[in-house]
Amino acid sequence: MRVSRLGIIIIILTTVLIGTNCSYYNRILARKNLVDGANAYKNRKFQEAERLFRETVKLDEKGTTTEGRAAQLFLARTIHSEYIGNRMDKQLAEDAIKEYQRALEIDPKDQSSFKAVANLYESLGRAEEGLKWVTARATNEQIPDEQRSEALTSLAAKKNNCANEISDTEATKKTVSKDGKQVFEFVKPANDADFQTLKLCATEGLQLAEKAVALDQNSDSAYSYLTSLLIQNMRVAEMEGNKGAAADFKAKSDVAKERFTALAEVRRQKEQEAIEKKKAEAEAAAAAANKKKK
Repeated sequence: MRVSRLGIIIIILTTVLIGTNCSYYNRILARKNLVDGANAYKNRKFQEAERLFRETVKLDEKGTTTEGRAAQLFLARTIHSEYIGNRMDKQLAEDAIKEYQRALEIDPKDQSSFKAVANLYESLGRAEEGLKWVTARATNEQIPDEQRSEALTSLAAKKNNCANEISDTEATKKTVSKDGKQVFEFVKPANDADFQTLKLCATEGLQLAEKAVALDQNSDSAYSYLTSLLIQNMRVAEMEGNKGAAADFKAKSDVAKERFTALAEVRRQKEQEAIEKKKAEAEAAAAAANKKKK
């Protein structure tokens, strides 16, 4: 049977309209699910929230809409909350990691999901996987420099802890009198293997901190660990009897500390301004409400 040109046009238009209406309906349903899911989450009805968010994700598994992306993130957070409420159920943590990773596939710049996965790996005691996860973030040139800097700072912090556990002990940190003042003098640990570990952690940590600072000149956290790791390297140099290198690291740590202090003050002021603004808005809202009552 032959189909007329007009018939073909009608079929095409009908298909388009049905597809459009289906898409529109899905978005309306998705928005309703998101609202209901958010209310369930707020009331700690996590299983109900999870069900609603899963249904919403199925409507847009690729995250092409705002609703689909929000549902994927909320699903991960809901399962994460379930795990926090029952840490004996490790499968919940595994499921949360998978859902956060799907959220990152949709939006690679989602820093909250990245941090959540890192925290979950740590909670599960899977340090090696956590290290790989953060390292991959630090070397991913497709994400903003500030986020890479934060990942590098996290890695530098671990190296700083490693070094400090060896250098800041009663066996290595001696109090001596110099020019009439009590100062610390650092000596090698008795075990050479510990000293080699200290050197490696101090050296690698400093490299990580320098990269972090290079990517974000306004990160007080990055400068904080740069300062600490310069001090760790100063201790190593002092233990080796290299006074020149020790003095150089000390001078660089003083400069880094000054920069850190300035940036930390800027951040503190911004946080204070935000608190004051929020307080003023709350007072204005309360005044407006009282005015209406009168």
